[in-house]
Amino acid sequence: MAFPFGLTLQRMFTRPAKAVAVRRFDAKAGGRRGFGMGTFHHINSEVAGAGATVRARARYLAANNPWLSQAVANWAGALVGAGIVPTPKHPDAATRKSLTEAFNRWAEEADADGRTDLWGLQAEITRGLVIDGEAFVQVIMTGDGPRLRIIPPELVDESLTRELPGGGVIVQGVEFDGEGRRVAYHILPARPYDQFATYAPPVRITADQILHVLKPIAAGQVRGVSWLAPVILPASEFDQLCDALLLGVKIAAMHAGFLVDQNGTAGDTYTGEESGGILETGLEPGTLKRLPTGIDVKFNTPSQTQEVAAFLRLNLQQLAAGLGLPEHLLSGDLTGANYSSLRAGLLPFRQRVEQIQYGILVPQLLRPIWRQVITWTLLSGDLDGPDFEANPRDYMACEWLPPAFMQVDPAKQVQADVAEMEAGLTSRRKLVAARGWALEDLDAEIEADAFGKPKESPDAA
Repeated sequence: MAFPFGLTLQRMFTRPAKAVAVRRFDAKAGGRRGFGMGTFHHINSEVAGAGATVRARARYLAANNPWLSQAVANWAGALVGAGIVPTPKHPDAATRKSLTEAFNRWAEEADADGRTDLWGLQAEITRGLVIDGEAFVQVIMTGDGPRLRIIPPELVDESLTRELPGGGVIVQGVEFDGEGRRVAYHILPARPYDQFATYAPPVRITADQILHVLKPIAAGQVRGVSWLAPVILPASEFDQLCDALLLGVKIAAMHAGFLVDQNGTAGDTYTGEESGGILETGLEPGTLKRLPTGIDVKFNTPSQTQEVAAFLRLNLQQLAAGLGLPEHLLSGDLTGANYSSLRAGLLPFRQRVEQIQYGILVPQLLRPIWRQVITWTLLSGDLDGPDFEANPRDYMACEWLPPAFMQVDPAKQVQADVAEMEAGLTSRRKLVAARGWALEDLDAEIEADAFGKPKESPDAA
């Protein structure tokens, strides 16, 4: 069989198509069912391709989906509560007290925009960490000391990736030197009243002025990805399921029942009025209605609402698992819960919370803030530190203690705290700091209550 000349040339010069591996976050792709198993390649390529879309969808669901809105709030509450407080570790008690007081004074004015304090900023940062997968905080030096301003992640130029002379590289707006150290961030300028997307060249800001907080999911990850990524598609489909069920119930509620003409002879004898195709029988409370011969009544009893409760709960459990939350922190349902089941469910969650607090928030956010604030306080003369230059480590040493978890049975927890302290497994300072107090302040208040006037507390280290 002879082939047309044009078709022969086309086959000669056309390379057969190869199977292309699909790389994606499912939350960005729009669906995985029916397409087979996807693939996941280098983390930075995946985040570059999907991060912005995942972030936008996560923000939408966090603002509109009641389940995910509660999940985000509970994650932020568990991570920082009313605020993670510092406890200086300087060997001198008086210096510890001075450091704490100086930092707390600064914390009240920490927000560059004057909207909140350091503890409120912690809540905003952790909320952004959960929804966006990362948070950027700019440290602005002013005449009154460092000030903090949260920068939206989209302002760190995600489109900027290129190699630099000397072995450096910019990856999604983050600049590295030849040795792989972060040296700068390229920030797009923005004004508070901008309503539409505009473009201006990014501004290079050195890394010592930017705090980048993220929880990586793979080695070498540069930019973050939303913690909601595993549940964005299931949450969207769950919304659609709930909407469909609600619509079905609304339609079913429009019908009290149906009249069935069993033998086809009741049409001439039925006396109900017909309006727009709907038979109006005038049902009222207490009415006894006599139907003509051959008419039967079938009441509307939709079955979808009777069997779907277990399936809905299974979907909520799936969302909770994807978010790393106990189910009741997502759904708010405490049906069948008791002290033992709540404690068993909360223990692994609290372990995960502590991992993030001590492995991410402290080294990436809180410790750098302490060092910059205390250094400025000492160098500016607001705090007397005669041996600072000789022993800077003593002033920089600080332990950040998150608020103690709220207990289902506070009396038992107090007994456990006392037992641990008596056994030498913890200190009174740590227990007091976990409640959000400085030990010296608490001792001074206790003494003032006992003697009617405040006094300097002794060293109770």
